[in-house]
Formats: sequence, structure tokens, C-alpha cells
Amino acid sequence: MAAANPDTEVQAEFPPLVRQYKSGRVERFFNPAPLPAGTDPATGVVSKDVDVDPGTGLWARLFLPPGSHGKKQQLPVVVYYHGGAYVIGSAADPWTHTYLNALVAKAGVLAVALEYRLAPKHPLPTAYEDSWEGLKWVATHAAAAGGGGPVEPWLTEHGDFSRVFLAGASAGGTIAHLVAVRAGEQQGHGDLLGMRVRGLLIVHPYFSGAADIGDEGTTGKQRKAQADAFWRFLYPGSPGLDDPLSNPFSEAAGGSAARVAANRVLVCVAEKDDLRDRGVWYYESLRASGYPGKVELLESKGEGHVFYCMNPRSDRAREMEERVLSFLRM
Repeated sequence: MAAANPDTEVQAEFPPLVRQYKSGRVERFFNPAPLPAGTDPATGVVSKDVDVDPGTGLWARLFLPPGSHGKKQQLPVVVYYHGGAYVIGSAADPWTHTYLNALVAKAGVLAVALEYRLAPKHPLPTAYEDSWEGLKWVATHAAAAGGGGPVEPWLTEHGDFSRVFLAGASAGGTIAHLVAVRAGEQQGHGDLLGMRVRGLLIVHPYFSGAADIGDEGTTGKQRKAQADAFWRFLYPGSPGLDDPLSNPFSEAAGGSAARVAANRVLVCVAEKDDLRDRGVWYYESLRASGYPGKVELLESKGEGHVFYCMNPRSDRAREMEERVLSFLRM
């Protein structure tokens, strides 16, 4: 009998996202090729890629609205974390690139899409640590705006660090929350190394917890069990779903959620998204946590997970866009 081939023998599989073989080889699905930076013909937005940490390979894609390049114009800064359940996606994937082109053009902001390394090759908490390092890299430009060491000129010339927003979708929404908490704990409410965080935008976030909510104990029981297995795949060293990185309101989190470094929080959920109940739970729990800022909720009726990326011209996508634009302008 021939010996099993570890390069073809499956160790773990979570369709439609990822499969890992016993050799360590990983297949990622639903993961289209990245789009190049440059000038977007539809919006006129200009983007470029820059190194954040060459040692770890971290980088970011920056986006400037039309007419800004070459001008001394101060713009709000949106620091954005892409989704993909920590196993797919990038700062240059088609959904992130297209969404940020449109957002930057309409909101008149400077966007920084930060890359982070993916599981399972880089298990959690790597994505969180990378994301935090990326935010600190952005923040160094607030102090460097008046002169200093090597800097990224788009940030020093165009970034208004008194108007910073942290944002993310799906797993990126979870990341945005966690880095906002860490910023709040280290620098005080809304202030990080001279950078003022005005708002936190959490879109279709990927949270969980050991205690069931919504239908997780009934019709959603299998889905909850799969979420538990997937979390252990992403983070083998985690104690489980009440890890503060999964459940920001668990006892182990110690009330840290109330310290998010933002004056306002907008939580977006979609009615037909499997993550909808957890998003509403996050909104309600944050409001009850002692967080002193304003927390808002937008629910998109009849829509599923990250629908605005799949069908950006739909009525609900336009409704969500207007709410986000209003949030960024307040």
C-alpha cells in the first residue's frame, strides 16, 4: 500500500475559504488576484504602495482623491483594514481597491489600506500585531509632519492627523475595534502619538463568544460549532471563543472595549448576514460598556455579507454609502 502523500492529504478545510494539507501547503479560495496601484480611470483617485516594515514584508496602499496630488492639501485620514476571515484578501484585492477608490473620491479623504499577514501560515494574533504596527507607522507621520526622519510624503503633506478614522470590514472590522482599544489604552481617549481618532467604522464585523446569542443555540448551532472550529484553526493557542480577540466583552477582556480611541462609532450590519446578530450584539454591548462616545447602528435590510462590494450600485449600498460619508464629515 502506497504511503499517504502529506501534500495532498487534507488536514483542515473550511469552504469556501481555505484548505490546509498535512504538509503545511495552503489553498486559498475566493481570493482573486490583486489589482495594481495607479490612477483609477473611473474616479481619478491615485494610489500607490509603500513599505511599512520591510523586515516582515508589511506594506500599505495609499489613496489620494482627484486633484490632490502635488498640492499642499490637508485631508482626513481613513486607516482601513480589509476583510477575508484572516485567511484571504489583501490591501490590493479587487473589493478593497474598488471600494476605497469610490470612498476616497466621494469623501475627499486620504485612505491608508494596511496589509497584514494571513493565517494559517501566520496564525493569530499575527494579523492583530501587524495591524497595530501599521497604525503606529501611520501615527509616526503626525509627529514627522514638521520635519524629521524618513517619512511617506503623501501622509506628511496631505494627512490631517486631527481627523483620523479607523475602519474595517468583516475580519477587518474586528481588527479596527481591537487596534482602537489598544490605542485608547496606551494614549488616552482619542489620542495616539499626536493623532486624533475622530471615529471608528465597524462594517459587518466578525466577532464571536462562548455564550449563544440569536439563533446560535438552535437553528444556528452547527454554524456556531463551525465558527468555534475555525477560530481554533486561526489561533491554535487561543483559550476559545471568549478570548478577548474574539469576544471583546468577555470577562477576560476586562472592560477594555469601553476604552476605544474614538469619539464616535458607526456599526453597520446586514439583515441576511450570518454575522448580523453578532454585529448588533457588539453595538448594544458597546453602548452598555461605559464607552463615553456616541454609538450608531445601520442595518441594511434584505442584504448579505459585504453586499456593498458585490453590488455597489444597489439602493441599500447607496444608502450605506451616504451614511458612511456623513459619518466621515461630522
